[in-house]
Amino acid sequence: MSTDESTELLVRGSGRIGLLDQHREDAENVAEALGYLPIALVQAASYIFRTGCSADTYISLLRTSRRVGVEHPSTIGASANLAATYHQLGRYAEAEVLLVETVKQSTKSLGVDHPDTIVISANLAVIYGQLGRYGEAEALEVEVLKQSTKLLGVDHPGAIRASANLAATYRQLGRYAEAEVLEVEVLQQRTKLLGVDHPDTLLASANLAAAYGQLGRYGEAEVLEVEVLKQRTKLLGVDHPSTILASGNLAVTYSQLGRYAEAEGLQKDVLQRRMRFLGVEHPSTIGASANLAATYHQLGRYAEAEVLLVETVKQSTKSLGVDHPDTIVISANLAVIYGQLGRYGEAEALEVEVLKQSTKLLGVDHPGAIRASANLAATYRQLGRYAEAEVLFVEVLKRSTKLMGVEHLLTILASANLARTYDQLGRYTEAEVLEVEVLQQRTKLLGVDHPLTIIASANLAVTYGLLGRYAEAEVLEVEVLKQRTKLLGVNHPETIRASGNLAATYRQLGRYAEAEVLEVEVLKQNTKLLGVDHPNTIIAYANLAVTYGQLGRSAEAEVLEVEVLKQRTKFLGVNHPDTIRASGNLAWTYCQLGRYAEAEVLYVEVLKQRTKLLGVDHPDTIRASGNLAWAYRDLGRQAEAEGLQNDVLQRRTRILGDRHPDTLLAMWSLACIYKDTQRSPEALELATKAYRGFVESLGEGHRYSIKGAALLASLTAKQPFESH
Repeated sequence: MSTDESTELLVRGSGRIGLLDQHREDAENVAEALGYLPIALVQAASYIFRTGCSADTYISLLRTSRRVGVEHPSTIGASANLAATYHQLGRYAEAEVLLVETVKQSTKSLGVDHPDTIVISANLAVIYGQLGRYGEAEALEVEVLKQSTKLLGVDHPGAIRASANLAATYRQLGRYAEAEVLEVEVLQQRTKLLGVDHPDTLLASANLAAAYGQLGRYGEAEVLEVEVLKQRTKLLGVDHPSTILASGNLAVTYSQLGRYAEAEGLQKDVLQRRMRFLGVEHPSTIGASANLAATYHQLGRYAEAEVLLVETVKQSTKSLGVDHPDTIVISANLAVIYGQLGRYGEAEALEVEVLKQSTKLLGVDHPGAIRASANLAATYRQLGRYAEAEVLFVEVLKRSTKLMGVEHLLTILASANLARTYDQLGRYTEAEVLEVEVLQQRTKLLGVDHPLTIIASANLAVTYGLLGRYAEAEVLEVEVLKQRTKLLGVNHPETIRASGNLAATYRQLGRYAEAEVLEVEVLKQNTKLLGVDHPNTIIAYANLAVTYGQLGRSAEAEVLEVEVLKQRTKFLGVNHPDTIRASGNLAWTYCQLGRYAEAEVLYVEVLKQRTKLLGVDHPDTIRASGNLAWAYRDLGRQAEAEGLQNDVLQRRTRILGDRHPDTLLAMWSLACIYKDTQRSPEALELATKAYRGFVESLGEGHRYSIKGAALLASLTAKQPFESH
């Protein structure tokens, strides 16, 4: 690095931003002594910031460490400092190698019970955590806590710090209740020993707030974080890094509470201050940009999130390197945004690269690598590649179970993701088994009112709906709505989503008036909370339009669907899956209005776009073919209808199997066309097979089974049959 760059890095990194000219000469001397090497400069800045020593003192320590041997305490300290720098650079494997050797040398030179040996062991435990080896981290931290307590006493800052580190590992292991117990004790000890206003006490409050957040107790987290921010502002000033960090933590809690506008305001302020004091390429600034992008994501402002994340990836790559864990995480977040924008090909390409880098850097069994596999599997689901998604999710579940245990939240999440894939494969019974287990585990570990437990209930309700067990779905969804209202408030996005899910079940139950009441309220709340252009608001319009269609109010449905199509085209583009879905919904309404020619035009375009975007074998593409076949039937073009519907049946049988509900529905549709063309034997054969499949997989009371029975009756007893 140049002299000027080296000097600025030392001055900023040592926390002496406001005294740049006064400390420039000292910084130049340190930089010269270090040969302007970037890693050495980062290490020096970190040491000076932590100890507050002068430049002359640091240079003296540096010269001393160079004169003495490998077992001298100064050399051991220098090795530990270099390992800390490797940690900051995300080079965890190198940090581990150095710290293992340093612990060995310190134990030999100073003894296992020496404070320096204990501190270095604690640092090694932190690295084990970064490497995802939480069991080793816990074992070492338990030993560090035991030694610190024995040597220094339970109330010594070193012993208290060891408790705090162990609590952090418990959080990583998903053992939040144990973490909470330790962090409450740490806070009490620090308050007693240091006072309520001491920085370490405030740090303990912040850690306890983090535990409350993970336990879903967002209100308690907010109370603590507001107090931490207030105290740090008073004690350290509004521009101190710890104060800015407190603002960022509070913003995260506001997001969890669904207060996205407040979160955005805080995060913008955090980003501006970090840019001003640390510069655009500082890791803390990069982190603030990523957090703001996450809020844009939650607000449905995907284009803004993309712009910010593309720049953040660029800055992180430049500052930290392409293989740094932070760069990899931000790249993964960008891939998620590509998925939200319907750019699944770009999402897949980025996620494949993230998985490759995570595996190379951290190992195949690291939580980060496992999470990357899960993200790629989710994109395969969006691409309709359910078989590939299943293979990955099964592997994720296997690795999570091996690494974390069956009751870890990451393992339980893997089970939930696999269950969703089973739903999409039409294997609803397997999905139900997994989701019941997920619900039981989360209830046991987190409690009935935790947000993740409530999500598990909601997912199980969806599967009950797919199984045609609408009454059971309704019971769960009513309870989910009640819990979310109590925990998060009536206006939280998750509460509003629960209302929308319950409305959908009312539709399935034929209770259209009740569905309409709920959906009108959902639309009103989303518009007020998120704005008329938010994706959730547009979904609410689309759902209400479906209900209007079911109520026979097709003209009102058309008005809403035209608006939905207009908004999605404007914000997502003509080729986004949601835009294409809006076109398909409008075409269906045109069919209901008897405007079959207009429906055909839209259905042809939908099929063309889905084929281009998703491929010929994607379930949505096949569904588009089926809808177009139905439009041809309505237009009296039976030959074209039969050809398309035959193709739909063949593809669904090949991809999903002959027992999948979508395959059975294709049989039923083709049987209807055969009936129209007086091919009764063929119609009867297909209708019988479809009906039996519906009853076996979904039960006699399912609406598909009822439709199948009606078609069979019309074929065998010449009863009237209405296929729509």
